[in-house]
Amino acid sequence: MVDDQFHVYDTTLRDGAQQEGLNLTVADKLVIARHLDRLGVGFIEGGWPGAIPKDTEFFRRARTELSLQHAQLVAFGSTRKAGVKAADDPQVAALRESLAPIVTLVAKSHDRHVELALRTTLDENLRMIADTVRHLRAEGRRVFLDAEHFFDGYRSNPSYALECVRVAAEAGADVIALCDTNGGMMPTELGDIVHAVSGRTGARLGIHCHDDTACGVANTLVAVEAGVTHVQGTANGYGERAGNANLFSVVAGLQLKKGRPVLSGDGILEMTRIAHAISEVTNVAPDTHQPYVGLSAFAHKAGLHASAVRVDPMLYQHIDPARVGNDMRMLVSDMAGRASVELKGRELGYDLSGDKEAIGRVTDKVKELEARGYSFEAADASFELLLRDELAGSKRRHFTVESWRVIVERREDGAVTSEATVRLTAKGERVVAVGEGNGPVNALDKALRSALEQTFPELANLELADFKVRILEGSHGTGAVTRVLIESDDGSGDTWSTVGVDENIIAASWHALEEAVTYGLLRAGREPGGVPQ
Repeated sequence: MVDDQFHVYDTTLRDGAQQEGLNLTVADKLVIARHLDRLGVGFIEGGWPGAIPKDTEFFRRARTELSLQHAQLVAFGSTRKAGVKAADDPQVAALRESLAPIVTLVAKSHDRHVELALRTTLDENLRMIADTVRHLRAEGRRVFLDAEHFFDGYRSNPSYALECVRVAAEAGADVIALCDTNGGMMPTELGDIVHAVSGRTGARLGIHCHDDTACGVANTLVAVEAGVTHVQGTANGYGERAGNANLFSVVAGLQLKKGRPVLSGDGILEMTRIAHAISEVTNVAPDTHQPYVGLSAFAHKAGLHASAVRVDPMLYQHIDPARVGNDMRMLVSDMAGRASVELKGRELGYDLSGDKEAIGRVTDKVKELEARGYSFEAADASFELLLRDELAGSKRRHFTVESWRVIVERREDGAVTSEATVRLTAKGERVVAVGEGNGPVNALDKALRSALEQTFPELANLELADFKVRILEGSHGTGAVTRVLIESDDGSGDTWSTVGVDENIIAASWHALEEAVTYGLLRAGREPGGVPQ
């Protein structure tokens, strides 16, 4: 376990879960907690028992279903109500009954919030803080305190905000986290305030930032420079409004940039995997441009960059991506030069260094196709097929297509169905197959695989995982070019993407489907044996 001198505190399961459209079950929360523990955080805030039934259930199940190696569970709740003893407050009782070893209390530190939201006096709010902290300490709990709206409160009434910190510390709170609840602070001012509070109170301070000004991570790192030893954040920056400080960026900045070993174990080497695994559980698409862990975090596109990266990858990278479990990627596009194509070929397992003519042909072909609307940045499988064709000097495939057609029918009952017919030759045999689906592309997909599965039974595992359509700018009056991107899966956990472009959306879809099946056969170890197309 990391030394208690510095805390990494995750609040994904409570504050992060307030993100619009994010709804976690108890099972989801248990899975995410295991991922966070593998990362090596010190504390995982499980939720608000007593106030939220699902969170009460989480703490009950966690006792038998969670075996944490690095982290401790924290229960979150509020100070006692005005005019009620802490021992008699049902919300405080729920915190005790959660059996969490640590409790984080949220308390108002902004005078206007005390008077308008709590509808009590400033002195009673101070007693609420002190009484609740003392009670929980007497019950054997370690107590942290979140000073809600602290920075806005400090601007409004600095002496009262400081008194909230002082009272909590004197009552026995181990850490007082200063909260930029509205996310409106700028780094320089926040750092100055943290430094002043530290000097005037002597309390151990933490930081809790929201990202409403896109400064959540920067504010957190500045607060550490100013003396806080407890940082809060959420996985992937989840949270209400614009989100919370992204904990992955915070810990990577501290550990890799500042040399502070803030995580237990070697979990940072799996940070990219953990970030994406949590995205799968939350059903929130990963941000491809997220620092450190995003798919594009170490992606290089321009030819000038690629030329430099070929000499030394670190010329255009701030860290080795392997340090966070990520990879460098070369993007092939109309901006690509020969170096980009060579490096991308090497990434895919093709050594092009001794074949400058092939590099030139592939580069010219990519630029020609992208001028027509193709995009190979997110379609590595299509690029690899293009590369193989250029190296072979011809286009070889496992099957040749004679024709295909689709009929869309609206029936009397209002149901709309699609029927596709595909005629092709595979291994010298002509096959005609029909497929019916809920749309033209689905019907074509079924017909194509039906035609090939007897010859290539491994295609039974192939699934169309995602289908994206983009209408590109029209080039002939009202005409428009359609680009289709298809993501496929063969059950192994890996996916690949192919692209098709045409003025007809069905034709574009067919091209991407055909390439998806071809690439799937190559992945299965099937080399094309037919004649060149």
